[in-house]
Amino acid sequence: MFGLSPTDWLLMILLWLPILATLLPLINHDHWVFRVFDFPRLQIAAASLLCVVLNYLWQQNEHPLFTFFEIVNFACFIYQLKEISAYTRLNKTEVLQYSGEDNERTLSLITSNVLTPNRRSDLLLATVRKYQPDIVLTLESDKWWEEQLAPLEHELAYEYTVKIPLDNLYGMHLYSRLQLRNVEVRHWVAEDIPSITAELQLRSGEWIRIYCLHPMPPSPTEADTSTDRDAELLLVGREIEKNNHSVLVFGDLNDVAWSRTSRLFQQISGLLDPRKGRGLYSTFHAKYPFLRWPLDHIFHSSDFMMSEIKVLPTIGSDHFPVYGKFQFMPAAEIVQEKEEADKEEKEEAKEKIAEAEPLKEVVREKYTE
Repeated sequence: MFGLSPTDWLLMILLWLPILATLLPLINHDHWVFRVFDFPRLQIAAASLLCVVLNYLWQQNEHPLFTFFEIVNFACFIYQLKEISAYTRLNKTEVLQYSGEDNERTLSLITSNVLTPNRRSDLLLATVRKYQPDIVLTLESDKWWEEQLAPLEHELAYEYTVKIPLDNLYGMHLYSRLQLRNVEVRHWVAEDIPSITAELQLRSGEWIRIYCLHPMPPSPTEADTSTDRDAELLLVGREIEKNNHSVLVFGDLNDVAWSRTSRLFQQISGLLDPRKGRGLYSTFHAKYPFLRWPLDHIFHSSDFMMSEIKVLPTIGSDHFPVYGKFQFMPAAEIVQEKEEADKEEKEEAKEKIAEAEPLKEVVREKYTE
């Protein structure tokens, strides 16, 4: 067919793969087959460029399809880079840099997916001792991890805690040196997947709200679709929009910052991403340098400035921990621009939330109206 040799066919297949990986996420479908290619955009860009080079070096047949696929692969390369460009130094920062001294309005945190079977709790404890954050959030933490992290309370003065030890990879433990009140453990879209929300008092006496999240990702081994993950993120976004609090949202969101859902979450909630204009800050997979993307996030309201954000060394998990230090600065809200959802985007969020099942009636009544 077409007079192509086996080598030509192999090259044709290689040329088609990055194109397919680029096209699938453009289809508005929640199944993991379509959503999973939201994650490796940098890797797809590299594969597209490699295919352009391979076609130039290996092409033996003058069939116009090879030229067509080469052009399309180069277009895919440009498109993928454009999708992640906000998370490079080529773009302007979304959050202002705070360069003053720490004070009573300074807040620091570490969020870490520990990986349940990982047994290097000593590495996480050493990390906490080194950075001395005000808040520590662990994800995938079970009863064993809870016992190993007891020194956080007894030795390191994390007086306020929320403990949800689970064996299903969705356990969650929150440790805080700052006072918590109105703590809620929620199960919004799945009974066995918790999230935490609470009010937290800064040393200045001012109160802010925090959300700790770890929704289930779309994958062949977990959720078939991204429906529940998307709904949970957007429910949080709608609550933030309605209440207009000073807010931090952090955790393993099992989504990349450049996905349609993450963008919609930012537009609905009005929260800012301190990584924009600074870097990808990839946290997963810790063991495979060429297969990494940012799954662990810290978003915040526009009345915070950023002092520091960094991906920390390994603790034996498949995720790297993330450290962030922020300065509560209400005056910054005037100059820090936040995205706002238009009518169409609000309707899209409403539809995504409505698709999630099971969804508790109290949540449906309060946040999908």
